[in-house]
Amino acid sequence: MPKERGGPTMADVAKEAGVALGTVSRVVNGEPVGEPFKEKVLAAIARLGYRYNSSGRVLRTDETNTVAVIMPNTENPFFGELVHHICMALGKRNRRMLLCLTENDRERETEMIQMVQENGVDGIISLTYNPDLAVPENIPLVTIDRFFSVSVPCIAADNFGGGVLAAQKLRELGCTRVAFLRAASELPTEPKKRKDGFVSACVEMGLPFEVKAIVEEKDSFDEFDQFLQEHMEGGRLTFDGLFIGTDSLAWLIIKKLRSMGVRIPEEVQVIGFDGIRMFGNQEYAVSTIVQPVAEIAEASVNTVLSRHFSTVPSLITLPVHYAKGGTTRD
Repeated sequence: MPKERGGPTMADVAKEAGVALGTVSRVVNGEPVGEPFKEKVLAAIARLGYRYNSSGRVLRTDETNTVAVIMPNTENPFFGELVHHICMALGKRNRRMLLCLTENDRERETEMIQMVQENGVDGIISLTYNPDLAVPENIPLVTIDRFFSVSVPCIAADNFGGGVLAAQKLRELGCTRVAFLRAASELPTEPKKRKDGFVSACVEMGLPFEVKAIVEEKDSFDEFDQFLQEHMEGGRLTFDGLFIGTDSLAWLIIKKLRSMGVRIPEEVQVIGFDGIRMFGNQEYAVSTIVQPVAEIAEASVNTVLSRHFSTVPSLITLPVHYAKGGTTRD
């Protein structure tokens, strides 16, 4: 029998029992779980009078006016700005945002999906790096920067074009030997195309280049230090231009180079990617390829609320542009 609207939820049961939300879900769905945990959950269910909503996986015909947004965190300035603009875009449409921050915890991401399935939302906007995340069958899901399947729309900036633009800009500013540095997930994500665009443009222009890419989940950031040390000759870096996969990483690399006595931008010019601003609304932290964050948010909201969701393209890309930020000589 479905629980009444406003009654205790699965999250209430988890809190009462002192267990994870996923544990409660497994118990009510009859899945295997340790006997002590099962007893705690059943006791909490009895105390609260919880009734499982067996129709939770059925597409609701009534709207909740709520969209779940799943993000790794809001400490990263790019994620924080994205959350802000999604919230504003939903507000303009009289929708509420249910914000779920996962800190890249895969179990927590799974629990978030289970929670919104049970309690009901009009859609989910997700930026996740969980390779095992199950896509809900009956709730519209839109992803940012990551491809799940042709039936799950992905919204992204033109990452390939951004890589091309970075290479062209470094060449225009007089660079003669460049490198691309990146730390990324192993998953098939749109930001990986930044390297492809950069390499393609360098090859086309005859601009000598190297690539140093690490896997965030496996490799150490110390590998970047080693790469830079290996390319120092006579106190100078053998590259005069760097394109770095994100502004956050660019900031770290710049700090390292300055500690090595390399002058930025006099000796080495650096371009990042994202468009992060100091204090959120002032000058750019580094020279950068700017993502259209507000437009990405609008496209994500428009797509997830679309009445014709099944016909939405599997990939929607939005244009980027270059902005100087003090780490190039323009």
